[in-house]
Amino acid sequence: MTGTLPMFPLNTVVFPGVMVPLHVFEDRYRALVHHLLRVPDSADRLFGSVGIREGYEVGDHGAQSLYRVGCRLQLTEATESPDGTFEIVAVGRDRIRLDGLETSGDFPAARVTELPAPKPATIDPAVTEVALAAFTAYRAAVTPWRGDPHPTALPKDPAYLSWTLAAVAPLAMPERQALLESDDVEERLLLVTDLLRRELRAMNAIPSLPATEVARTRWSPN
Repeated sequence: MTGTLPMFPLNTVVFPGVMVPLHVFEDRYRALVHHLLRVPDSADRLFGSVGIREGYEVGDHGAQSLYRVGCRLQLTEATESPDGTFEIVAVGRDRIRLDGLETSGDFPAARVTELPAPKPATIDPAVTEVALAAFTAYRAAVTPWRGDPHPTALPKDPAYLSWTLAAVAPLAMPERQALLESDDVEERLLLVTDLLRRELRAMNAIPSLPATEVARTRWSPN
């Protein structure tokens, strides 16, 4: 399925099922939020986001290079401040491919193709258990320094579990993008497990250093 979506490129990777809080202050993205709020059905307040490979979220030059695979999001909360800025919350819905970006309007818009969800597959329960054990160990190590990276319950569905662990793990942008582009749930769980173990080894080797800062995201089943 193809179509056009308002676009909000970010210096991060958004995953399906993960809630994303955003502070919106640039004119073009304030216009995007106003546009979405005029949509009568809140379920249709959709926009897209792709990670910025090179460049910035703000400024005249902005993003110079974007990743092709991103996420379609639904606006779920929006609070306007007296100065016209917004605090919004959006939840990742599904993956999209960026086919073309148009920046001449009030806000960026893009031609996108909806990427089909991977067919349900049988996941080795041991893979899920090992991923959960790695995250539990990482959580215990990082919480004294940074607080609990995911204070709410983790999803039981292996696919959404893989997205959630990918969101809270201390990963570099290319690693996050590789996880988003992966169609294999088991592969994502194995990769996140390896990355969490790598971080734990680094923390154990230099115990006096705080753990890597991680994204504080909330999971949503919507």
